[in-house]
Amino acid sequence: MAAVSPSSHLSKAVRQQYMSLPQGETCQVTYVWIDGTGEGLRSKTRTLYSEPKSIEDIPEWNFDGSSTYQAEGSNSDMYLIPVCMFKDPFTLDPNKLVFCEVLKYNRLPAETNHRLSCSKVMEAVKEHCIWFGMEQEYTLLGVDGHPFGWPTNGYPAPQVSASSGLLIYNCSVGAQYAYGRDIMECHYKACLYAGVKIWGTNAEAMPSQWEFQVGPCEGIEMGDHLWVARYLLHRVCEDFGVVATLDPKPMVGNWCGAGCHTNVSTKEMREKGGLQFDSFSAGVANHGASICIPRQVYQEKRGYFEDHHPAANCDPYTVTRAIVATCLLDTDEGEDSK
Repeated sequence: MAAVSPSSHLSKAVRQQYMSLPQGETCQVTYVWIDGTGEGLRSKTRTLYSEPKSIEDIPEWNFDGSSTYQAEGSNSDMYLIPVCMFKDPFTLDPNKLVFCEVLKYNRLPAETNHRLSCSKVMEAVKEHCIWFGMEQEYTLLGVDGHPFGWPTNGYPAPQVSASSGLLIYNCSVGAQYAYGRDIMECHYKACLYAGVKIWGTNAEAMPSQWEFQVGPCEGIEMGDHLWVARYLLHRVCEDFGVVATLDPKPMVGNWCGAGCHTNVSTKEMREKGGLQFDSFSAGVANHGASICIPRQVYQEKRGYFEDHHPAANCDPYTVTRAIVATCLLDTDEGEDSK
């Protein structure tokens, strides 16, 4: 059995005693941002003396970028620019979570801040009302790196049944198949409470692997909501003492990897006769193809397509910007993102 963190054994009853104390008119605001790895998330919290009603009520803040792989110690101040606000499911209303862009000392975007360039591209195509939905797969691990629920020595039953040839863990039910459902359900409720546009969830093809879907989100909102959903996932896992990894290939051998399939739809695609594409490799209801056209979409001749390229640890700003540049802009993505 995978090892869990010591903090997960701390008394939750004692914690609740303090969490239930009144806080008057004050408000805790937790600032969340992407660190210098481009995959990790960081956060810190401050007190405001009234509840913010909109993102404009949240002040800019700063942090030491030399501690987050984002600056040298000799010039380490970085700016946190609030861009979207959510309710905090851990400390509850009126407390807030605020997702932030990171700017360097000279007010230029940090190297891992791809939101600004994505936002410019989305603004350029706003008349298309482009919608995205992203399917985030993740794997639960113990703090020792061993998959949650897997035998200490050896492996669980293969993901493909020898007798039927079918996947036995995907969308599974039962203690012998589904490992960590409590975490999935708590994350789902945390997203709903916060205001994240979570659409659904399911067990995935490998044991201890799960998926949640975020969307439909229009334009830049896709990246904002997926990053906050990831933050909530890591926080929920922290309470349970386990780790959620977005590693595209968390286990070597004949085990499924983890992706972040991206569904795309423009206003024109959603209208009658919208299923018209230039030539490229695609397949109807073919999840082995790079581009999958759902069968219902094919039958109705309108809707969306699913891009299977993105890996689980992708940056949704980079992915959605590339899709928009490819599908809707006449120039190279790199030129448009400058």
